[in-house]
Amino acid sequence: MYRVTIAYNHPSDPAAFDEYFVNNHLPIVRAIPNLAKVTFGKCETLDGSAPEHYGIAVMYFESKEAAIGALTSKEGKAASADVANYSADDALISFSNEDHVWP
Repeated sequence: MYRVTIAYNHPSDPAAFDEYFVNNHLPIVRAIPNLAKVTFGKCETLDGSAPEHYGIAVMYFESKEAAIGALTSKEGKAASADVANYSADDALISFSNEDHVWP
């Protein structure tokens, strides 16, 4: 698997972020071709302090080539352009393979 990880900074209005992300952004993301799976989780820390990021989204693809094709498609470009509609700060994006190491 190949994954694209997006770390979102803390929004000024978390409720508005959540509402837009779920109701507007995710339907755009789901239209991206070759997307095997997408996940999202809100960040937390073990000691209760403020986490570095608000949330982490991960898009999974079968290969790096599939990810490149998906992200450069019209649907991928639409999803990327939509981020500015709910996240005022730049999100940190990482690209990585996912190797199965255990169990």
